[in-house]
Amino acid sequence: MGKLGTVEHQVTIADRTLRFEAGKLAQQAGGSVVASMGDTTVLTTTTAGPVKEHLGFFPLTVDVEERMYAAGKIPGGFFKREGRPSENAILTARLIDRPMRPTFAEGLRNEIQIVNTILQTGQVDPYDVVAINASSVATMLAGVPFDGPVAGVRYAMRTDGTWVPFPTFEQLDTEIVFQMVVAGRVDDQGDVAILMIEADATENAWQLIQDGAPQPTEERIGEAIEAVKGVLRQLCEAQQAIVAKLERREAADYPRFVDYSDAVFSHVERFADRLREAYTTPGTKQEKNERIAAVRADVIEDVRAGGPAHLAEDDRATQARQAFRALEKRIVRKLLTETGVRVDGRGPKDLRPVTTEVNVLDKVHGSSIFQRGETQVVNVLALGPLRESQR
Repeated sequence: MGKLGTVEHQVTIADRTLRFEAGKLAQQAGGSVVASMGDTTVLTTTTAGPVKEHLGFFPLTVDVEERMYAAGKIPGGFFKREGRPSENAILTARLIDRPMRPTFAEGLRNEIQIVNTILQTGQVDPYDVVAINASSVATMLAGVPFDGPVAGVRYAMRTDGTWVPFPTFEQLDTEIVFQMVVAGRVDDQGDVAILMIEADATENAWQLIQDGAPQPTEERIGEAIEAVKGVLRQLCEAQQAIVAKLERREAADYPRFVDYSDAVFSHVERFADRLREAYTTPGTKQEKNERIAAVRADVIEDVRAGGPAHLAEDDRATQARQAFRALEKRIVRKLLTETGVRVDGRGPKDLRPVTTEVNVLDKVHGSSIFQRGETQVVNVLALGPLRESQR
């Protein structure tokens, strides 16, 4: 029996152990679990609120609460309390949200909150992938319509070309060339489906490659993605094992609100050829938007006048907008996959024209303009006076 839970289960992968404990903390929450790896411990709770029928989206909130006490520190300076979320906490919340959000039932409008509180950390193991797995377990225990489990792992390439799961901070700083956080689930056919990949090279990657480390080529990364599926399967099985030992909260009646009906989409789909033409006709971005807006207006008017009789006119228009958006996604995807050409005429590997200009403002210390396609960024740099230097 663990210190933080009455029921526990653990899984060991390549000498790294991820442990789940539940049944003691946050018993009033819909679902709660304590997950730990080494000295890093995360308490995760999932709670479902009332339905928000008026919203046109799924109101899911994922929060990561870093606490100074977790690292044995006390906030200093003028403010003696915890401040705003750190950049790492915000990015971790996004890492959790991306694979979790599409796994909830479609049309769900109940407010769901997933809160990850970092209880302790020895600054050895990153807490982000621990929180991904804990969020999945807590959500399954909460009894909400969630097609989990969802597992997450950091998979990193060493300087010798081998891959290691759950690398430590020290490994990332010294011997890792490339890393990626991969999340996935086991689908109905028993295969591991990848839901998210977030990847980047480490800060020392260039120097390590100069010293003889292999490069993270497309072939190596592709092989690693296939290999990491085995790790994700083990993590999903471990999550199911801890959930099986606990009593799930009884599933409540969660109403579903579809964005549009099949009948509405059938009306909208009749405009597919016009919409495809609007996307593929050469012209500026503004001209293309005007063509698409004209098609959208005709679609809404058509559905409003001849849509399903059981729907009010305003409801028909609302569903028509959602169905039109779905049709746009389908057409854009088909244009790329079938023809290999994007809607602006570029190929999959073609870049927009990139230009740069410096010293565009003569009174500031530094300035530049960076432009890619029709997107511009103006950068301005100001240096402080010498009297503001640190004394």
